Amino acid sequence: MSFTLPPLPFAPDALAPHMSAETFEFHHGKHHKAYIDNGNKLLEGSGLEKKSLEEIIVACAKDPAKAALFNNAAQHWNHSFFWNCLNPKGGGPSMPGKLKAAIEKDLGGFEKFKTDFVQTCVTQFGSGWGWLAMDNRTGKLELVKTANAGVPFTGGKTPLLTCDVWEHAYYIDYRNARPKFVEAFIDRMANWEFAESLMAKGPMKVAA
Repeated sequence: MSFTLPPLPFAPDALAPHMSAETFEFHHGKHHKAYIDNGNKLLEGSGLEKKSLEEIIVACAKDPAKAALFNNAAQHWNHSFFWNCLNPKGGGPSMPGKLKAAIEKDLGGFEKFKTDFVQTCVTQFGSGWGWLAMDNRTGKLELVKTANAGVPFTGGKTPLLTCDVWEHAYYIDYRNARPKFVEAFIDRMANWEFAESLMAKGPMKVAA
């Protein structure tokens, strides 16, 4: 398969002032597109051309010779996922019942979840991602962080929601205030319905 840039699921200015149209111009239109362009070049002749994006990521995850392809393919997946984690009318403590119950049971309720999610994202040193994920073995919700292009599904966890904490995700709107960006994500932008729909599907399992 070749990689293609997905359209944003909302207008570029729909999340303003929490994320500006200028941020999406660069983040979606330039950063994400660059991962796709580079990934397509690296995919040629790799022997993985007929695999799905997820299969390509898993196949490359533990192969140092394919680190560049992994980085670009995984960043394409992460960004495509992130756009769906955003909702112009999202965020805050009001969320679908099954997700709310799981957060209360596994993560101590919304306020504790919010505090811990912000901490997870803020303490990801350097570039990376903060995730709400489901452990495939236990079915419990967890907060995890991955560096650079890392994805939870290479480690037996199903991604439900993510916040991009690479500086290009927030620097135009928040400068170096990563905590304020993550708080705005949880309070104003998080797509709880998307997270619950993935939880309902059950464990994400990808063969190499």
